[in-house]
Amino acid sequence: MPDYQNQRHDKSFYERDVLEVATDLLGDNIVLKNENGIFRFRITESEAYRGEEDLACHACKGRTVRTEIMYHSGGHLYIYLIYGMYWMLNIVTGKKNQPQAVLIRGIDGISGPGRVTRHLGIDKSFYGENLIYSNRMWIEKGSGIVSYQSLPRIGIDYAGEPWKSKLWRFII
Repeated sequence: MPDYQNQRHDKSFYERDVLEVATDLLGDNIVLKNENGIFRFRITESEAYRGEEDLACHACKGRTVRTEIMYHSGGHLYIYLIYGMYWMLNIVTGKKNQPQAVLIRGIDGISGPGRVTRHLGIDKSFYGENLIYSNRMWIEKGSGIVSYQSLPRIGIDYAGEPWKSKLWRFII
């Protein structure tokens, strides 16, 4: 089997359906490059949000200034603030004008999307970052297929059924 580590995902990887990308990201590495070097963090938990029909997805309210990047083609970052204190790291997936995104909920040793972004130093300046071409952040292929659990998404009771019960949270 070939060694895929240190290979950045291309555009076709991100332009697939969010449920495929959300599971395929498990075991892959978020790579950050800054003045202190290059750092890799293995993705251990993700959560899928699929378009305007998904009442838990920000796109359910339609195209807004906040969600504009979700309407771009896959491979961009959708970053937003919750509770006035936590930045959320989302990877846009799918084709142009089909808004969907994967929330990164965990990396090795860190669980919870707010803790993840704090640890990684993610803030509003990453909104719209293109993971295919960026020199400061990208995703590299992991070592291959990983086993994972599918569970209901967290904190979306407001969306009602069937959305709050979808098994669209994935954990290694």
